[in-house]
Amino acid sequence: MVLYAFESGITHFDLANNYGPPPGEAERRFGKILQSDLHSHRDEILISTKAGYACWEGPYGDGGSRKYLTSSLHRSLKHLGVDYVDIYYHHRPDPNTPLEETLLALSDLVKQGKALYIGLSNYPPQLTLKALTFLKNLQTPCLIHQPSYNMLDRHIEEGLTDVLRQTELACAVYVPLAQGLLTGAYLQDIPLQSRAAKPHGFLQADRITPELRIVLNQLNQLALNRGQSLSQMALQWVLRDPVVTTALVGTSKLKQLKENLECLNFSPLDSQELIQIDQILKGLVVPFK
Repeated sequence: MVLYAFESGITHFDLANNYGPPPGEAERRFGKILQSDLHSHRDEILISTKAGYACWEGPYGDGGSRKYLTSSLHRSLKHLGVDYVDIYYHHRPDPNTPLEETLLALSDLVKQGKALYIGLSNYPPQLTLKALTFLKNLQTPCLIHQPSYNMLDRHIEEGLTDVLRQTELACAVYVPLAQGLLTGAYLQDIPLQSRAAKPHGFLQADRITPELRIVLNQLNQLALNRGQSLSQMALQWVLRDPVVTTALVGTSKLKQLKENLECLNFSPLDSQELIQIDQILKGLVVPFK
């Protein structure tokens, strides 16, 4: 799937120290593919990784301390088999570590050549501005912000997108398909092998309410009227705003990746269709977050 993605023009591969299971496994697997099949293309590939959530036992395996961020990047470089990553994100704000310590550590790792750019993920608007001001004074480039965003979770429109436009910071959104809710998989029932059918994970069966299913079916009908799938329309929707430069898709099957890529072949959503989507989403009693 990675090779198909690269051959199809995808050059940005997004990872994190805790992606697995176990933590680090996603980096190790990508590293093997990079060394065996894509080694000669390293200069064409943008690799990002993150640190910020719990990754190993002990007081320095979580958060935003200098020790954790430094140790985590060293582990990531070893897993990936590379000398540097293109983007190193702080995965989330850490209330137990001074922001200055976190940003100084990230800046030092860039200046050591272990990362080319800093990224922020899950930072709220005002903290994003504060971090960017601090990094600018350090003359350390912060390239991108990575928040969650999709038709069912629009929280970044409450201030963050304004900050991104103001600062000209790129935006790579994760869960653009709302963990599968916007793929059409849950229009009638909950498939046995789906995320919502599992006893663990972020998406649980009780989140799929009758009200939500009505909205999903209405969105699906609009997509069908356009001659495309719900997932293709959902990806076009997040990319409608120029502030969103990247939609990160976590597909588990090659056919899903192929379907997602096909969204680029459809005409953009027009103003009337965007109004229709907004009207449909108002049918949600409680916004999905």
